[in-house]
Amino acid sequence: MFAKLIVDIANSNVDRLFTYRIPEELDVREGHRVLVPFGRGNKPVEAFVLELCEEYDTGFQVKDIVRTMEPYTALLPDQTELARWIAKVYHCTLCDALRLMLPAQLRGSRVREKTVRTVCIAEGLDKASARASLLKKDGSARSPKQLEIFDLLSRADMAMSVSDLNAYVPGASAAIATLIKKGCITEQGFVTFRSPFSASVERDSSPELTEAQKTAVDAINARKPGEAFLLYGVTGSGKTEVYLNAIQKALDDGGGAIVLVPEISLTPQTTDRFRRRFGDTVAVMHSHLSAGERYDEWRRLRLGKARVVIGARSAVFAPIEDLKLIIIDEEHEPSYRSESNPEYTTDEVAIRRARLTGAGLVLGSATPKIVSFLRARQGAYKLLELRERINGIPMPDVEIVDMRSEFMAGNNSVFSRNLAEKIKACVTHGEQAILFLNRRGYSYHGECRACGFVFSCPHCDVAMTYHKFDGTLRCHYCGYTARVPGVCPSCGSKYIKYSGIGTQQVEEQLKKLIPGVKCLRMDTDTTVGKTSHRDILDAFSRREADVLIGTQMVAKGLDIPGVTLVGVVFADASLFHSDYRSSERTFQLLTQVAGRAGRAVKEGEVKRGKVVIQTNAPNHRAVRLAALHDYDAFFELEVKDRLRTLFPPFAVFARGLFVCRSEKQAAEAAELFAAEAEKAVTGSLKGDEAEKELLFVSHGPAPIRKRDDLYRYAVIIKLARTKHTSKAVTALWSLADSYNVEGFRGVEINPNDLL
Repeated sequence: MFAKLIVDIANSNVDRLFTYRIPEELDVREGHRVLVPFGRGNKPVEAFVLELCEEYDTGFQVKDIVRTMEPYTALLPDQTELARWIAKVYHCTLCDALRLMLPAQLRGSRVREKTVRTVCIAEGLDKASARASLLKKDGSARSPKQLEIFDLLSRADMAMSVSDLNAYVPGASAAIATLIKKGCITEQGFVTFRSPFSASVERDSSPELTEAQKTAVDAINARKPGEAFLLYGVTGSGKTEVYLNAIQKALDDGGGAIVLVPEISLTPQTTDRFRRRFGDTVAVMHSHLSAGERYDEWRRLRLGKARVVIGARSAVFAPIEDLKLIIIDEEHEPSYRSESNPEYTTDEVAIRRARLTGAGLVLGSATPKIVSFLRARQGAYKLLELRERINGIPMPDVEIVDMRSEFMAGNNSVFSRNLAEKIKACVTHGEQAILFLNRRGYSYHGECRACGFVFSCPHCDVAMTYHKFDGTLRCHYCGYTARVPGVCPSCGSKYIKYSGIGTQQVEEQLKKLIPGVKCLRMDTDTTVGKTSHRDILDAFSRREADVLIGTQMVAKGLDIPGVTLVGVVFADASLFHSDYRSSERTFQLLTQVAGRAGRAVKEGEVKRGKVVIQTNAPNHRAVRLAALHDYDAFFELEVKDRLRTLFPPFAVFARGLFVCRSEKQAAEAAELFAAEAEKAVTGSLKGDEAEKELLFVSHGPAPIRKRDDLYRYAVIIKLARTKHTSKAVTALWSLADSYNVEGFRGVEINPNDLL
């Protein structure tokens, strides 16, 4: 027998199947990872077995597979097919696509199974005689610890770990070593799984569902193979309970489920809730796990010891056999788009995997992507709706404060008078508040008031952010840090002003507003530790703080009963970006963060939550309609605008990026590629098609012109979406494949942002 395989080398020159002989003593199947001799030097290389055959059709001498890397297949059949599809659609090597299916630590044997040291009574031992040898003539123990350990193992009649014996008999290690020498006990070992869960949880059962929830669950459970649903439910409407009931049906049918969440900060809350329902059958996968934990969680799933996985974007590739259901919670989040090669979009991958396995797909959100809701309207997804909060809890009251009026009235604080009064009242009444600001640090940038000099990163074309707590200026793109200067480096003036608002400044002014207030801050500066997200949220849930100040991490998914007030300190941070999605993303963000308020019944009383949105653009539709919780009106207006201006989903953007040490080199390369790209697109289409298809080709510096001392120039191609679009995209891919120019970073279709 022979195996056709892909070597684990991400290079287009070896991106093809190689044939190897399977030695008779090896059991090799499709999906196995194997070690093979490769190249002229027969260097041992890991590889993925994709096909088996009885004959080979190469003119070269066939080498033998050395061994399998695991005793089981690492790849499921649907994962192999999914990888082939990803390689084609996202234009990457098949090796890159296959690597997505496995934890990185598995490659190169960088992590191994954990073995626990155990001991047991020696086989065939005369226990009575052995015990007698441990006693003195008067019947007392020669060594109390040795006797206690021997008796424990005798009563247990099974192996016990050395760590457990040390817990029963402190300082047992020396006594264990002596018993092994005497031949009374023997040392063994067993493989265990490293657990990412710090504590156990109490199991619970499903509450009574509302009629709307029942309708949604029934529809999902009655699905056709591969059918996709969009679950549109307002914040607090019980979407998670719909997920839990649908997963229970999948488990009852002998299958498994994948649950995706967009933020690591959401994982602890979500995981705890799912573990309370499904126990040890739940696994978790995200980037804050240790290498050993991530490998063991993958192994638990592959071996069928866990059948439900909760994780960030990469969990869509989890090795679950008989996959019945894929759920993407908060499906609107940009983090579901990968920014590294392969640059896949999670919902597209999930749709494909659902079709390959016959699983159902549920996309859930209170603010679905415009594209997703349009697909539901057009019938590509089945629309399920939860229009009301559970338990009769009303949507929060939202007030918009015009910060221009506050400034004209002499208020220079980060808090409007309205928000300041509400925070004070909230804390006085023993309730909790969340303050949201989409900026970390103390302020946006430092500027000399005498000459206008702006403190910019010397390696990137961006202003550095002021961090007051440690007196530094930081670049949030390359990580460059500098001490805050006493005078302007340009003119020597001492009059330096720090403009804008950051989370640190909000925290500082809150403590001045309410002396003694207990607050927590949650941003990327305070969540660098492995358990930082859980620690902060657990402390806030235990009411160890009155106010939680945070960035996007606090804007979605959190369900904390004590929160009755949400303040959006500055709503405009994401509103006026040079991105056609800025209005959509601002509406989503404001709606989501507003939904954190008033989600529980307090002492039998339904209390309406309060939200204050501070903005300089109170009449912008994203702000105004978010305050009204009116997604439908926002959707209608946004779709009409995009159709009129031909933006996605009615058009396709392609970007070619050049990153060079020399700005002149980057600019010239971009100009040349723009001409080649226009020629390639028009050449792939007929005359009339090209005129309708190609809207424009432009080139120039990227919005962030310099980053990490590299100059960035971009070519933007805009195509109208027609039945011929795929031809134009294929032509661009072909051009990119043949374009061997220094600094060229390839072509990206519909990038997440254009910065």
